[in-house]
Amino acid sequence: MDIASYIEIRPEIMMGKPVIKGTRVTVEMILESLGSGESVDNILDSYPRITRDAISAALLFAAEALKTERIYPIAV
Repeated sequence: MDIASYIEIRPEIMMGKPVIKGTRVTVEMILESLGSGESVDNILDSYPRITRDAISAALLFAAEALKTERIYPIAV
């Protein structure tokens, strides 16, 4: 899947947060919705301009972002 076909980052849209192309639906919102137990079908019903493939692209985008992030544990 070509993530760039579904996700865009533009400073003038949602302050530069990654969004589903042609919408103001952020990758962050999709992740939060899925993480809180909302179904893909419910998200699609709520946002008819996005597709199942767009939701998959949002998940892949987040996974790719985490691959390049370094996390350093802090001793407590």
